Amino acid sequence: MSQIQVSNLTFTYEGSYDAVFQDVSFQIDTDWKLGLIGRNGRGKTTLLRLLLGVCPYQGTIKSSVPFEYFPMKIEDEEECPMDQLPGDVPLWKVRRELSLMEADEGLLYRPFYTLSGGERTRIMMAVLFSRETDFLLIDEPTNHLDLQARAQMGEYLKKKKGFILVSHDRNLLDQCVDHILSINKEGLEIQKGNFTSWNENRMKRDAFEAAENEKHRREIKRLEKAAGKTAVWSDKVEKTKNGQKVSGVKPDKGHIGAQAAKMMQRSKNLKQRRQAEIEQKSALLKNKETTFELKLQPLDYHKNRILMMDNVQIYYGDNPGSPQVSFSVEQGDRIALCGRNGSGKSSILKLILGLNLSHTGQVQRGSQLKISYVPQDTDGLAGKLKDYARSEEIEESRFLAILNKLDFHGAQFEKDMKDFSQGQKKKVLLARSLCEEAHLYIWDEPLNYIDVFSRMQIEELLCGSNLTMIFVEHDRAFTEKIATKQVLL
Repeated sequence: MSQIQVSNLTFTYEGSYDAVFQDVSFQIDTDWKLGLIGRNGRGKTTLLRLLLGVCPYQGTIKSSVPFEYFPMKIEDEEECPMDQLPGDVPLWKVRRELSLMEADEGLLYRPFYTLSGGERTRIMMAVLFSRETDFLLIDEPTNHLDLQARAQMGEYLKKKKGFILVSHDRNLLDQCVDHILSINKEGLEIQKGNFTSWNENRMKRDAFEAAENEKHRREIKRLEKAAGKTAVWSDKVEKTKNGQKVSGVKPDKGHIGAQAAKMMQRSKNLKQRRQAEIEQKSALLKNKETTFELKLQPLDYHKNRILMMDNVQIYYGDNPGSPQVSFSVEQGDRIALCGRNGSGKSSILKLILGLNLSHTGQVQRGSQLKISYVPQDTDGLAGKLKDYARSEEIEESRFLAILNKLDFHGAQFEKDMKDFSQGQKKKVLLARSLCEEAHLYIWDEPLNYIDVFSRMQIEELLCGSNLTMIFVEHDRAFTEKIATKQVLL
């Protein structure tokens, strides 16, 4: 075991005035299984890139082990993974790692362009973990994995050591990490344990600091009141020094001078105590992740039943694109479509949206049904947020307010959306949907790239609303909390 030491790390993107990291120092052991968490845009991927040495920075990073990054760069999509194996990676080790992930080694002999996102993930993981001396920097490996594949990945990583895992999947973090590195508003902190233990500690800290915060508020108010009274009496005594009789007080310049000095000192002491309380209070809650309440505006439909699918099966040519499925949607239902990758979940959503897909069975949609849709991908987002709000015909102030509550800040409101991170782009789509008045909300993998704090915030929003929803999501914690019904494909 050795250590990775980061000292006085400072980094700012070219053209930006705000430092991503400012004088940051920490150290980690090379046999840790470290989960890296933080809000979107806080610098998780940037930190990995700094460890790799691909960006210039101030400070020092010392490590006795080489770093490798997931996802790997694919040189040629036409070639098979077998043909692109690094020279120092023996084939038998890659086969062994694929077997540990319960993946077919036949994936090695198929061109990359034919592999799904989940299959590519397994191949890359197998290659990287075959280099047993490397320290892996794993950046969001589950975005293309279904629930079962995520559980398998968690079991696989649980048996490994020596990696940093960036993930917003709480179940995965609980399953396989033994330390958490969180990028907070006021710096970085490391705790031993998994996500659940870290989050419990965070909530206890926030509750304690909130109580201390309120105590300081009361003390500051008391001190200000006392200081005001002292100032009034000091002023009255001071006037008697000039021969004025105030409230029956007969002038006695020697005695009055001593009393005035005492009053003045007491006033200064109260002011100093008040300032100390203010400074102590300002040190609290700096890292509290605010999750402001959001509100939805779903429309009531004139019938209780909104949708019914009866023995529906989708076809692509002569090949079935989904199993046969039957279910109905009543007002207030939040239905999760669950199943393996390729089982037809997104195709069913598209059929409900009205796309002309070949199918058997019956789809009965309510007339004049208004639907709000969040797709998987964020392709095509570009331009300013205000212009996007106008083009989507949504209330601009509400749209920007929701983004602010989802941790967008001043500079981001002026950026071109094409320069946003994937998580920020997904938040734009979610905020647009939350602004839309609809009878039915259809969200297809809405949480891809979304940070864990925003996930919990959105959970609270949905649980506190009466909207009707059909969604596909591979975050098990989210699905179990949100879904009132599950349809298994």
